[in-house]
Amino acid sequence: MPLSPFWIWLIVALTFFVMELVLPTAFMEATFGLGALMVAFLSFLIPSFSLQIFLWIVFSIVVVFLLRRYQPKQVPPVLKEAAEAETITTIPAGETGRVLYEGTSWQARCGDPHLTIPEHRRVIVIDRQGTTLIVMPEDAIRP
Repeated sequence: MPLSPFWIWLIVALTFFVMELVLPTAFMEATFGLGALMVAFLSFLIPSFSLQIFLWIVFSIVVVFLLRRYQPKQVPPVLKEAAEAETITTIPAGETGRVLYEGTSWQARCGDPHLTIPEHRRVIVIDRQGTTLIVMPEDAIRP
């Protein structure tokens, strides 16, 4: 006994909803599921399966655009101005070392290419270039 289009679209919708619970896809499966759910109820009025698939695509795209406003904005992390850190390793003049900044080890380079910073010294983060922090010794900045 073949399933009616309503049941097919309902199974498709439930499958997408379960996938949304299992896979981290930022609500993409949920939008496809909502589109399939809408088509399931419209399948009684629209007998053409190709038209149902077209409506499913249109509804899914519309739901994506309607739900975009509820997704949290991705804001790139910004360094705090004049943030303090501590050197984990010595930072040789003109080379890189490691600092502990906000509980995480970062690659760091001294802002003065002629200055060596010993380990376990407090430094001030003055800039960031990619994943490398540019630091200066605290006593070189503060009187």
